[in-house]
Amino acid sequence: MLGGGAMDNRFSTLLVRDDVEHVLILRLNRPAVCNAINSVMMQELLGFWQQVPSCEGVRAVIVTGEGNRAFCAGADLKERKDITIETWQQQHAVLQQAMRAMIQCPVPVIAAVNGVAYGGGLELTLASDFAYACESAVFAQSEVKLGIMPGAMGTQNLSRAVGLRRAKELSFTGETFTAAQAVEWGVVNRVFSADALLPRAIETASRIASNAPLALRRVKSSIDHSWSNDVMAGYLYEMEHYNQLLSTQDRVEGINAFNEKRLANFKGK
Repeated sequence: MLGGGAMDNRFSTLLVRDDVEHVLILRLNRPAVCNAINSVMMQELLGFWQQVPSCEGVRAVIVTGEGNRAFCAGADLKERKDITIETWQQQHAVLQQAMRAMIQCPVPVIAAVNGVAYGGGLELTLASDFAYACESAVFAQSEVKLGIMPGAMGTQNLSRAVGLRRAKELSFTGETFTAAQAVEWGVVNRVFSADALLPRAIETASRIASNAPLALRRVKSSIDHSWSNDVMAGYLYEMEHYNQLLSTQDRVEGINAFNEKRLANFKGK
C-alpha cells in the first residue's frame, strides 16, 4: 500500500490498484469495447498522470487493460461519428495533455499489453518506458485506414522503437503485427503467456521499486533528455498535420465506414 498523498482514483473508465508496494497498476477499464479511449477516458488519463508525481511512495507504474481481449483498441470511433471538428479538437487536446503527462512521468512506466493494441493502444505502449506483451497480443498503427493519422506521438515513438523504414511500412500500410514480431522489432521487450504477463510485469516493477528512488528518477530523466526535446517538437508537427486532416472528406468517410462496417472509399479530398 502507498503512504500519504495517495491517488484519488474515483475514475469510471480506469481502475487503479495500489496493493503492490511502491507500484501503481493502472487498468484501462472499458472491456466491452476493447478498452477503447473515449472522451471520459481521455480526461481520466490526464487526471491520473497528473497525480502520479505527487503520490508519495510510487516508484513504478504498470499500464494494462481490463479483460482478456484487449489492451486498448484505440480511439472510440463510435463516439466520434458525427461530432463536429471543434468537439473533436477539444477532446483531442485533452488526450495530447495526457500523453505529455505520461511521457513526463518521473517514475518508470511499464506497459503490460494483454491483447489488441491498435492505434492509440500501440501509442500508449510506445509511450511507456518499456513493454511486455502476452503471446496473443496484436499491434497496428492503423489510422490511415480511417482517414486520419496517429495523434498520440505515434509518428515520433514508433520509428524510435523499430527504425525509420519499418515504421514507415507499418504506418503506411496500417497492417497488424504479432507479439513475436513486436519483440523482434523492439516494440516490446519480452513476451509471456497470458497468465504470466501481469505477474511478470509486477515482478519487474517490484525489482525496479527496490532500487534507490531518487536515482531511478534521475536515470529516467537523463535517458529521456537525450531525445525528449526532439519528440516534443515532433509532436507539435504531428498535431499540426493531424488537425489538418479533420476537415477532409476522407476523414468523414473513414469514420463512417468503420461504424457502418464497410470498406472505406477514399477520394483524396
